[in-house]
Amino acid sequence: MQKIWTGVVYALVFLTAISCVSNEKIIYLQNLEGEDPIEEGELILYEIPEYKLQYNDIIDINIQTIEDLLEFGFNSKSTQMSGQMGNIAGQSGGDIYYMTGYSVDKNGSIQLPVLGDVYVKDKTLEEARKGIEESLREYIKSDLYVKVKLGGIRYSALGEFRRPGKFVVLQDRMTIFEAIANAGDLTPIAKRDEILLIRQYPEGTKLHRINLNDRQMVKSQFYFIQPNDQIYAEPMKVREIGAGENAAQSISLVISSITAAALIINLIISLNK
Repeated sequence: MQKIWTGVVYALVFLTAISCVSNEKIIYLQNLEGEDPIEEGELILYEIPEYKLQYNDIIDINIQTIEDLLEFGFNSKSTQMSGQMGNIAGQSGGDIYYMTGYSVDKNGSIQLPVLGDVYVKDKTLEEARKGIEESLREYIKSDLYVKVKLGGIRYSALGEFRRPGKFVVLQDRMTIFEAIANAGDLTPIAKRDEILLIRQYPEGTKLHRINLNDRQMVKSQFYFIQPNDQIYAEPMKVREIGAGENAAQSISLVISSITAAALIINLIISLNK
């Protein structure tokens, strides 16, 4: 009987050891060995290419004449329209541009009043703005002001996130860490060194593996996410053995296992008597 108990204890200790996740696997932005260290306070410069519009993008277009500026000032929309957009934001979780913006269709065009179909695919926002303004000059002879912006950044977070789902963030630029924070952060058993980023390009889709544990990530071309990115976090092997997410949960599982083993052994002894 002593040998049985010894075997059970060793097995449970082994289970606890392999189920714990080390800090090295969950700490973001480490200076890893073999890489040039990035010190705190070091200035990092970025050369971010201008985003080119793609299928399914939603853009917000604001067109104003001198008369509009005199009536509404520099506000992009009238007070009534601003109230409507606020109501939509409250009802749809912030994705106001789905109802008020212009979607790029499969042909690469948006449909505008009077102008009809305007091709914008593979154009930057500035190129799209100039194209719309030139087309409007045929109908409006007075001074004209045209503003074109992305209708927020849409991305998906899948796998080992605390709050996975599809998100819309109303800003022009967003880092991958902001995107992760917006999804509630990764769980402790997520493979931070093997995050899969699925990115859309004009010619198709590409898969990229990124390491969030590596501080060199802030210099990477994937540090800033793009519209329609999909971020997938795979689980570590500890999930397969049903281990806890932290030491407290693992100890609780071990205690429960010891209790269950003791009951089974006592039952066997009772039956053999």
